[in-house]
Amino acid sequence: MTVTFLVAMAAPGQGAPTAWLQLMPFALVLGIFYFIILLPMKRRQQKVQTFLAGLKEGDKIVTSGGIYGTITRVGEQALQLQIAERVRIEVSRNAVVGYQGQEPVAPEGSGSSS
Repeated sequence: MTVTFLVAMAAPGQGAPTAWLQLMPFALVLGIFYFIILLPMKRRQQKVQTFLAGLKEGDKIVTSGGIYGTITRVGEQALQLQIAERVRIEVSRNAVVGYQGQEPVAPEGSGSSS
């Protein structure tokens, strides 16, 4: 006994969802991903860039390595810090995470790319 199956392409029935309705969950997930993850990350990065651009001589700062110091010279890519009397070091601008005694602006261990 031979049984033959015939499969035909037909238009979706009345109860079948449309293509747009099937894509709606994916669009919803992308929207949630954007508003919960990407947008706050973008705002935080902008805040860090503004902070780093506003550094000036005399600011008391903390580096990502935990070094406390006062800025004595501001350069394009680096800052000179006075960490003790007559002791000055050069550090990258991106190593600065915040002002002394305040909440860090940049999370430690994350370098900002310029």
